[in-house]
Amino acid sequence: MRFPRSAALVALLATLTACGSSVKTVDQQGAAGEGALVGVTMPTKSSERWIHDGDNIRKALEQQGFRVDLQYAENDIPTQANQLENQITKGAKALIVASIDGTALSSQLQQAAAAKIPVIAYDRLIRNSPAVDYYATFDNYRVGVEQANSLLAGLKTRGAGPYAVELFGGSPDDNNAPYFFNGAMSVLQPLIEAGTLVVRSGQREFGTVAILRWEPATAQRRMEDILTKTYTRSKVDGVLSPYDGLSIGILSALKSNGYGTAAQPYPVVTGQDAEIASVKSIIAGEQYATVQKDTRELAKVAAAMAGAVLRGQQPEVNNEKDYHNGVKVVPSFLLQPVAVTKVNYREVLVESGYYTEGQLK
Repeated sequence: MRFPRSAALVALLATLTACGSSVKTVDQQGAAGEGALVGVTMPTKSSERWIHDGDNIRKALEQQGFRVDLQYAENDIPTQANQLENQITKGAKALIVASIDGTALSSQLQQAAAAKIPVIAYDRLIRNSPAVDYYATFDNYRVGVEQANSLLAGLKTRGAGPYAVELFGGSPDDNNAPYFFNGAMSVLQPLIEAGTLVVRSGQREFGTVAILRWEPATAQRRMEDILTKTYTRSKVDGVLSPYDGLSIGILSALKSNGYGTAAQPYPVVTGQDAEIASVKSIIAGEQYATVQKDTRELAKVAAAMAGAVLRGQQPEVNNEKDYHNGVKVVPSFLLQPVAVTKVNYREVLVESGYYTEGQLK
């Protein structure tokens, strides 16, 4: 599946926002015009994708004539909370928040609601608060489905099963992580029950396989522990990894245990976010696949939402039933992910302009 081009997406959102939407008053939404300040908070600069997200959101907002306060919290929850408070104090008229912990910002969101500042959750749903107005994200369940399908496609190239596989999950404080895992398990669980896939470590529940804060070093240690305890006399054929950063750590553990040679190739390892290091790894025949979520398009969706509320309009959404944050269903706009392998990386990543050929060498 290919994403719509940027201009087409922006035009579509603008048209849908303007046509048939219920316009709210300035008092109801705190609407503001050109030059209004928008606060944008991202989790960390340690992940390549969040740098791209922040840059793309700022660009899209500035193109609409808004000022932007872009902050990174380096995965420290108190820092992100302080950043939000500072943005409210500075007079931000809208907030776009990619939360570190989707349950840890209730106080700051209450302040935003009291000041009639609309809040857009970006990529990660903010939980347990009524003060989340909109949500811009990808179809996260589908991300997991694509990861599982990639894992199976890679395993089929290794000959007949049954296949020994291990499972990894994302951070338990990230609302998206269970969606990724559940999407993947919707595909893998029937095959596990049938014996086609065998999880030899026995670690199959999300709470057991989850990696706090998406830390690559934690994933590497867990993979090393699994190999030491479970695979001294056998080999692992595949690893479900939900994120490229974890995949790099997993591959490092595998390499230190003798994988990555002609006699003992790497298992099929999945990923997410199409980070440059992992795309290079895919090209080199190490990591098997990743899932691209085109952050250029997600940034445009979030910026279009902010632009609409700042002009007193109701943003366009395409899902009003699936994303309940524990208090309310948050109106959402979902984009579709794309699986990337060595076969199609040029088409998906280079020809679309997401990366240049030179960046992947």
